[in-house]
Amino acid sequence: MEWPHARSPALTRRSALLYLTVLAGCATPPPAPDAAPARALVFPPAPDEPRFAWERVIRSSGDIVPDAQSSELRRMVTGEEVRGEPLSKPYAVAVYRGRIFVSDTVSRFVRLFDVPQGQQHRIGDDEGPGQLIKPTGLDVDAAGNLYVADIGAKAVLVYGSDRQFLRRIGGEKWFSRLSSVTVDPAGARVYAVDLGGVSSEQHRVRVFDAVSGAHLMDIGKRGSGPGEFNLPRDLAIGMGGRLYVVDGGNFRVVVFDASGRYLQSFGSVGKQYGQFARPKEVAVDRDGNVYVVDAAFGNFQIFNPDGELLMFVGDRSERDGPGKYMLPSGIAVDEDGRIYVVDQWFRKIDVYRPVALTAHSGYLARRPTAAAK
Repeated sequence: MEWPHARSPALTRRSALLYLTVLAGCATPPPAPDAAPARALVFPPAPDEPRFAWERVIRSSGDIVPDAQSSELRRMVTGEEVRGEPLSKPYAVAVYRGRIFVSDTVSRFVRLFDVPQGQQHRIGDDEGPGQLIKPTGLDVDAAGNLYVADIGAKAVLVYGSDRQFLRRIGGEKWFSRLSSVTVDPAGARVYAVDLGGVSSEQHRVRVFDAVSGAHLMDIGKRGSGPGEFNLPRDLAIGMGGRLYVVDGGNFRVVVFDASGRYLQSFGSVGKQYGQFARPKEVAVDRDGNVYVVDAAFGNFQIFNPDGELLMFVGDRSERDGPGKYMLPSGIAVDEDGRIYVVDQWFRKIDVYRPVALTAHSGYLARRPTAAAK
């Protein structure tokens, strides 16, 4: 598959919107969003061949749970908007067969939007061993089990496909600042990223047995050399078991093989194509392409498995709208190739669809009607 070159005229025009200033979150509500585009918003724009189309935005349970006929009629008469339960401060996202998991650091639980069932659920908000303190990174294995990195508990909490708490991995002695978690598809190994800090040397990836919780090995150490980290943020598993680690303080992605042996790195600090300013999370699609979301650029960049830039999507903006971001933090790619991007400032999840996938195809298209509920 050929992708538009990183220095195409269309991308050059859009690159003018990339800059490094980023506003910290505050209590002031963001401006009202711009309306959804009348025609499909595609990336890259003409004259390049489009690869992705902006599909929808999720801001609350009202965007997932179908309305009863009485509620729909009431809104037609009164003009009121769908309310639902809004996202407070979403951070990360993981998707499994149309089930969208979103961590919320203010609400202190993981919200599950079950699109095929038209339902929403909370995970980790009940008192007991499975209660979450401050959930950040998320991942799901091939069986639908959810893994949550809790920076407050300094542990990874695991929940079954039925949302019941199963076990806890790690704990106080294992992490300095637990940032994210990734599990291999078989549910055998858990990769927990320790962000470390200025006064900590624990900038590394800790690997555990996903079932027993036994510590297996560590990957990386603090530094700027090959295979070293400075404030690592996230990890994704690519083709052949390759490990892609976002090395935030070194402004790059570091690549290891399945055994943890260093292979290469790509990226550097700057505002040009393929560079980073504030990289946060990483995802990999079924073709092995690597997606890195950057909180300062307000976009995500797409690389091939070897780190060559293919394209980028999104613009940094102080006004909300499709493909507009102020503080993007999380990214995921589902089984159908749809992309999910979390923005903390605008409290939303933007969903993009590959143009080769029709709007009525895939797990996210399996939506129940109110009459069927």
